Amino acid sequence: MKLPFRLDLRHPMLTVRFEVEQRMLGWSLTKPGFATTRDVVWLEVRDADLGPHVDPLDFVRTKLSAQGLDDAAAFMTAREIARHHVAQSQVGCAIVTCVTTVGLTNGEKVGERRGAHDCVAGTINTLVHVSHALSQGAFVESVSIATQARTAAIMDTNKLRDGPAITGTGTDCIIVAAPEIDAAATCAGLHTELGEAIGAAVYEATYAGAAEWSAETA
Repeated sequence: MKLPFRLDLRHPMLTVRFEVEQRMLGWSLTKPGFATTRDVVWLEVRDADLGPHVDPLDFVRTKLSAQGLDDAAAFMTAREIARHHVAQSQVGCAIVTCVTTVGLTNGEKVGERRGAHDCVAGTINTLVHVSHALSQGAFVESVSIATQARTAAIMDTNKLRDGPAITGTGTDCIIVAAPEIDAAATCAGLHTELGEAIGAAVYEATYAGAAEWSAETA
């Protein structure tokens, strides 16, 4: 697998670095909405790091700044960052690479919010990189396809866990990244090569992460 970025694991951070800035859409703490950056970071935290008087955004920005990563898009997770999963799919000329960490202690079923959680830090944090430039509409559609794939993988691994069925967690984050070169793709639906590749890569990485987490907590 040839990755379109450098992947660097140095506890407590897992860093994806692109050679050039990428256009992104997602809802990370530090780069919500449309943004551009070279770096995406997963910051491993513990419950003790985020007490009632700690501002999560200030906390993560301080950690990033200490490593010279002030402009990074950042996720926070209680999942061990060493247990990240990478998958890649090529359909036609579309190449999609997914990096994710999967923790499910904060599990939820869509439309049926739970009243309380034993732990609030378990989450699914997903980066999806596509080889094509994307229009704004295609970015939004790509996020939708990635969300479908993540949800399908979690539902398909419910059988591996005890307890109520879940469709995700209350704090999941997704970022879709794409280069700003060539003509932008205008759609990324399930019927397109790009949509198929996004779905396959995200599903594979998420299923592997959820299966591993389920085996550890059985």
